[in-house]
Amino acid sequence: MNRNEALAIVKPHLTDHRYEHTIGVMETAILLARKYGAEEQKAESAAIFHDYAKFRPKDEMKQIIIEEKMSPELLQYNSELWHAPVGAFLVKKEVGITDIDVLDAIKYHTSGRVGMTLLEKVIYLADYIEPGRRFPGVEEVRELAKDDLQLALIKAVQNTIFFLMKKNQPVFPDTFHTYNDLIANRRTE
Repeated sequence: MNRNEALAIVKPHLTDHRYEHTIGVMETAILLARKYGAEEQKAESAAIFHDYAKFRPKDEMKQIIIEEKMSPELLQYNSELWHAPVGAFLVKKEVGITDIDVLDAIKYHTSGRVGMTLLEKVIYLADYIEPGRRFPGVEEVRELAKDDLQLALIKAVQNTIFFLMKKNQPVFPDTFHTYNDLIANRRTE
């Protein structure tokens, strides 16, 4: 499916603001993919559909998590995490995308995971730094992303953890594990 077809599918599932965010993520993901050698078409698809389930009812997402035997641990944490794995499931079921690389990039765009692929890193970071984002620390991550994907990702995950801690919110274990994995495998050039 081409870009316009994909955007037409996703648009009814998003608010106007979230649709603009999605366009920003798509454009940023393509640039990052081009710069760091990820497959641009896969980056474009994953970016377009990354928030496909963002506005689904929480009860529906909870039911999918249970029925599809996703990590029950998800239900113990903020429901903001749910739209990523549920979105990957729904994109496969409703849109017919079966590319595991694209689906995993959608699935892990909020939590990250140990051993993230290049595409997963691109989508996670594109979601974090797209031009419409305005929050403390985003400019630093944008600057890092110009030269070093790994360092930018480390800073983005670190900022997310600090943000949640400052708000006295629990941090999903996969996010801590992502940070530790990124640190353990950072380049030492």
